[in-house]
Amino acid sequence: MRELSVVITVLNERDNIEPLLAEIRAALNTIDYEVIFVDDGSEDGTQKKIRENADERNSLVELRKNYGQSTAMTAGIDHASGKYIALIDGDLQNDPSDIPFMLQKLKDEDWDVVAGNRANRQDGMFLRKIPSRIANAIIRRMTGVYIKDYGCTLKIFKREIAEDLGIYGELHRFIPVLAKLQGASITQVDVKHHARIHGTSKYGLGRTFKVMADLVTMVFFRKYIQKPMHLFGTLGFISFGLGLVINLYLLTLKLMGQDIGGKPLLTLGLIFLLAGIQLITFGILAEINVRTYFEGTNRKTYQVRRIFNGQNEKLENS
Repeated sequence: MRELSVVITVLNERDNIEPLLAEIRAALNTIDYEVIFVDDGSEDGTQKKIRENADERNSLVELRKNYGQSTAMTAGIDHASGKYIALIDGDLQNDPSDIPFMLQKLKDEDWDVVAGNRANRQDGMFLRKIPSRIANAIIRRMTGVYIKDYGCTLKIFKREIAEDLGIYGELHRFIPVLAKLQGASITQVDVKHHARIHGTSKYGLGRTFKVMADLVTMVFFRKYIQKPMHLFGTLGFISFGLGLVINLYLLTLKLMGQDIGGKPLLTLGLIFLLAGIQLITFGILAEINVRTYFEGTNRKTYQVRRIFNGQNEKLENS
């Protein structure tokens, strides 16, 4: 087993491959490492460029089509053999020279994840920096995971954390949250960031809506994945209570001789009642699914960092 696996997902980054490999070799020359490129459906000859510049430390995983960055990251982690796993972009905006310091910090201070923070980000102010800052603030507030820069790909993990991240869809933006769900200890360090020289960015303002949709998923995972009834049940009882109050009020008016048949409030009260019943029922079904998942797959609802028995301590992965 090598000490470090560097996973790089690429999509149409042909002109960046050679200089990126040169920087990695210069930065990691004292580390036993491997580089795993995951090609996510490139159409510009990126795969050929990787094979031309590869050495015994490099491997290439070619996906059959463009699955997206999250799936490509998962494929790279699955094929990694290192004790520690680093993620880095293939566009030369991250700097491989930051990796040794991050790796040493992870080992010396026993962190599970060391994430990069692009302290002097070299991107457009209005199209990239400002939207990113707003998104980061919203994510921190809603998830309770206080990382400055969620968008920086450069991160280093202990292998057991990386293997259990469960990155799918577009959740690579929320890797710190996914790691925190495992109970991982996370720190962040300032890293260098460079302007893109070759190729074009794969990101734009259009991804904002995807980020917001994924954020809802992450908030649910963070707070309610093991107790969905706390969410749906609470909303259900509030809705049912409002409906009950409204209908009791209308019943009182009816007993006093008033006509309530044409009142919009009657419809609203019935909607609240039915919505409350449905939410409570949905919460019960979600609880059953959660229990089936954990019990049917023999997965534990907890993870142990280490066990101390009075003589020594043993790291655990369960």
